[in-house]
Amino acid sequence: MNSRTVKTMFAGPAGALEALVDTPELAVGQVLRGVAVIAHPHPQFGGTMDNKVVQTLARAFVQSGWQAVRFNFRGVGASQGEYDKGLGELQDFLAVLAQCAPLQAPPGALALAGFSFGAFVASQAAQQLASERSIAKLVLVGTAVSRFAVAPIAADLHPHTLVIHGEQDDTVPLADVMDWARPQKLPVTVIPGVEHFFHGQLPLLRGLVTRHLDAP
Repeated sequence: MNSRTVKTMFAGPAGALEALVDTPELAVGQVLRGVAVIAHPHPQFGGTMDNKVVQTLARAFVQSGWQAVRFNFRGVGASQGEYDKGLGELQDFLAVLAQCAPLQAPPGALALAGFSFGAFVASQAAQQLASERSIAKLVLVGTAVSRFAVAPIAADLHPHTLVIHGEQDDTVPLADVMDWARPQKLPVTVIPGVEHFFHGQLPLLRGLVTRHLDAP
């Protein structure tokens, strides 16, 4: 956390959800670009909103002028409820997202992001929101396509989507991600020699995400 990180709680379908909100330091006359909701890795394998990749994503969004909201899924940390195999976690994500609009002053754009299991949840949220809200940016890292039903990305969202995967990911094989992306003709950014948790390569990950966020 930093001096501009605020602890808060959101109302979730299974009870309160623990969250951290990171806000950029804005210059006079500058406004937030929007709010990014970021989902963490699998709750049953140590995934929390304090995961290093999740923190890296939050820093990238803040650096690019976004407010970053990361939260603990049900049953993690101080969040109430129990693990629900992705179904309840999607509802948690949507509940947090629905409560984020008041955080924006003035209202801005919406971005979704996630790492591993969190990328699966973010993809499902993007699919569900397709007819309801415009998504300015979507960032999926280490997407758990071999373990969960990751939703396809709508064609009109492709130019605003960044999919990043490690070449030597031993948790989610790169080949599986390519099999998911290929029918959609969705580009995948591959980092050579990197495994699932991006050990030693978090600055590179942040740079790639920041570049994507700063692109028109």
